[in-house]
Amino acid sequence: MIDLNRCLVAIRRPVATALLCGAALLTLQGCAGVLLGGAAVMGSLAATDRRTLGTQTDDKAISFKGDQRVYSVIAPSDNVKITSFNRRVLLTGEVRDENSRQAAAREVAAVEGVREVINELVVSGTAGFGSRSNDTLITGKVKASLLDEKGLYVNAIKVVTERGVVYLMGRVTQHEADLATQITRGVGGVQKVVRVFEYLSPEEYNALANTPDTQKKAEKDAQIDH
Repeated sequence: MIDLNRCLVAIRRPVATALLCGAALLTLQGCAGVLLGGAAVMGSLAATDRRTLGTQTDDKAISFKGDQRVYSVIAPSDNVKITSFNRRVLLTGEVRDENSRQAAAREVAAVEGVREVINELVVSGTAGFGSRSNDTLITGKVKASLLDEKGLYVNAIKVVTERGVVYLMGRVTQHEADLATQITRGVGGVQKVVRVFEYLSPEEYNALANTPDTQKKAEKDAQIDH
């Protein structure tokens, strides 16, 4: 027998995502700076991710499996966003009660490969369509602002926004973390910045800086500056 409730849950999220993206595009009309910044973010393939290809694949699998597990233990009306970066998982959104909040974290922690769960879920009613559209707009503006800063690799930083609160993830140095935080705080609409970074030691940073992808980006930046 088909489990109608599970089907509705599976359908709800991609449909909501598509609607949210559509609303964000409408909101961004006339805002040329943000649109150009967003296009640049999508096209900046030379930027260093600082994760291995295997880790990037694991993060996608963790998000997918975690989503399935979480929505098997919470109410269909709850809103849980799962973001995995370097096998560390950030949970954001809203759930109906504390039991659901703890259950969501427990289910994600049980996914193979997860190293840590940062549970930022709040117990409250689900955020409205307008709030989510605004969060999407803020995320785009933050990414564009970070991209404009030459001292940062945009693909090394993951930006997640919930109810005006911006969460910053990634593998960065202390200097990069401070710079990204300062820039994000200056973006309009940002209510608060929460740092969920992993900090690189000087040795780790130097090792990453000597990778072929990073060297290519440095050469490209030098040509642009020249």
